[in-house]
Amino acid sequence: MADVKWYVVRAVSGQERKVKTYLDNEIARNGMEETITQVLIPSEKVYEMRNGKKRVRERNFFPGYMLISADLSFGETQHLITSIPGVIGFLGAGGMGTSKDPVASKAE
Repeated sequence: MADVKWYVVRAVSGQERKVKTYLDNEIARNGMEETITQVLIPSEKVYEMRNGKKRVRERNFFPGYMLISADLSFGETQHLITSIPGVIGFLGAGGMGTSKDPVASKAE
């Protein structure tokens, strides 16, 4: 766990849970629990009334985005994340600059 940082990953909106399931399965299958430590979907519980009944549902704060705590110093880690169906890419990678490297979050 040398250089674990938080990264924002863009996913197809509405498929965040499916992408998280795929990613968790691939992490376990490849034994990469040390390099990818957490995968989070920022969400909140929303209580609403429908037909006179109180319902609870989860609403995503940022649809289409996921947070991943990972050490990307290994090339296969970044490749594993971007090869998952539904993943568009890392936020900050391949923007205006020439670098294709993902940008880590500043907040610790």
